[in-house]
Amino acid sequence: MLVGLISPTPVAVMSEELSHEPIEITVESRAHGWRVDHYLSRLYANYSRAMFQKSIEQGGVLLNGLPIKASRRLRVNDRLSVKLPELPDETIPPEDIPLDVLYEDDHLVVINKAANMIVHPGKGNYRGTMAGALQFHFDELSDTAGSLRPGIVHRLDRDTTGVLVVAKNNQVHNRLSSQFADRDVAKVYHAIAWGELEFDAGRIETYVRTHPKHREKMIVCDEGGNARYADTFYKVLERFDGFTYVEMHPKTGRTHQLRLHLQHLGHPIVADRQYGGQIGLLKSELTGETEIGSQTARKRRTLEHVDRADVLIERQALHAHILEFDHPETGKRMSFTAPLPDDMKQTLTALREYRKNTP
Repeated sequence: MLVGLISPTPVAVMSEELSHEPIEITVESRAHGWRVDHYLSRLYANYSRAMFQKSIEQGGVLLNGLPIKASRRLRVNDRLSVKLPELPDETIPPEDIPLDVLYEDDHLVVINKAANMIVHPGKGNYRGTMAGALQFHFDELSDTAGSLRPGIVHRLDRDTTGVLVVAKNNQVHNRLSSQFADRDVAKVYHAIAWGELEFDAGRIETYVRTHPKHREKMIVCDEGGNARYADTFYKVLERFDGFTYVEMHPKTGRTHQLRLHLQHLGHPIVADRQYGGQIGLLKSELTGETEIGSQTARKRRTLEHVDRADVLIERQALHAHILEFDHPETGKRMSFTAPLPDDMKQTLTALREYRKNTP
């Protein structure tokens, strides 16, 4: 097993080679009027806009079967055929980190991701990642997204648990990526939110963009500019005094979409530090022995000095419960379910005992 941080390296240059099999994409309504290079860099965050401009120059992108310029504006239902450029050659050390495998065949792996695990390395986070664990456990993984993201087709936030699909080769990766891009993938999340949602079911439609001052956060905003449309359907599973257990179906896949949308409703996810959900949730807060958020330790934004037996959950109560997609080789529709993690189960048990909602 290799250990140690990745050493700084000079900026690498993109390879001149393009993938052999193109990805086929149908342009959705939100991208009407966008430049081709802008749209593709939004779809594939691993690649810069400059990379796609180079690929377009090399003839790696066709629009309705014809070569184009990077400045070409898209229309709804345009068909793009995209050969991705190879990313710079980088390496990531494999790490012997246990993985909960829900399913595996010759083409893909489905993982039940644990909490406190970053999916792929980023600035200051090169160890303890899903990418490192995948490198250790599997001999063959796709490298379409680069060697820093082996097999990784999509991602979950560090403290979000649940179903994640991993590709074993580039052809499978491209076909799965197309399903995500075309919204042919069905996703179901479970969350525990602060407060009681007004309606038993509803739809949240907003535009979102990166926070202008805090780049690690997203905000709801007006349409236009760099704003991206975000669409979520939700339904209430269970109500409590001061809390709601809710199921969420994201129709789009924006960064932090579900966390941001519940905050937008005024009901942030429990223990979501970034979007107003407090530091964590204590059993003593549910029983009334402790006033919510009053612990000195919590004011210091830590649970370090809180009795561990009193802590129900200390990461955002969000779980990717179900993922459905068409198998990229057989075409068969497949559905995978990740059981609710222990911290969310114990939180729900405590809510049912201490915060039962009585009419």
